[in-house]
Amino acid sequence: MTETTDWKILTAAHDALRAAVAGVPDDAWALPTPCADWNVTQVLQHAAGDQLAYAATVSAVPGPDENPFEPSGQLDVTPADLLEPALASTTQAFASVAPGAQEVAVPLPPFSLPAELAVGAAALDAAIHAWDIATATGQPSPVDASMAAELRPVAESIVEPLRGFAYAAAIEPAADADELTSLLNYLGRA
Repeated sequence: MTETTDWKILTAAHDALRAAVAGVPDDAWALPTPCADWNVTQVLQHAAGDQLAYAATVSAVPGPDENPFEPSGQLDVTPADLLEPALASTTQAFASVAPGAQEVAVPLPPFSLPAELAVGAAALDAAIHAWDIATATGQPSPVDASMAAELRPVAESIVEPLRGFAYAAAIEPAADADELTSLLNYLGRA
């Protein structure tokens, strides 16, 4: 029998994204988000596409149908029907990755990371887009201080080569900033 790994940070980030999407009111899908030029629907498409890109890079499953960095803003399915297969695919792909593995493929530079950072990168993406969607639609943050603290070292390890493409310039946090605010500021979100 093949051993599988339950990556708790990925599960928590997926739960945060799932909760944020479930909390979007029917009339809020066109609202602007903290992601410049993208509305709530586009952030959902981007987040689902990113998860599929991680799954496809880690295992031999199909990737996203459209470029996650050029979301159309048009849904042909329900939000849950778009999101759930992406989350399931990523969970299944990373379940085959052993803790401590040194070379796990990822879809963005540096294209290979140690297992914990690879999983953390997928989790960071899901968690931050959960925050984007929740913030845009007036929901409380689905990302708590504990998750933010766990994701901060991941961000510090992977974000710099992606500044200007996937992440904006860092913002200096206030001296009394909490864990989540500090992480968001590091990722270029006010």
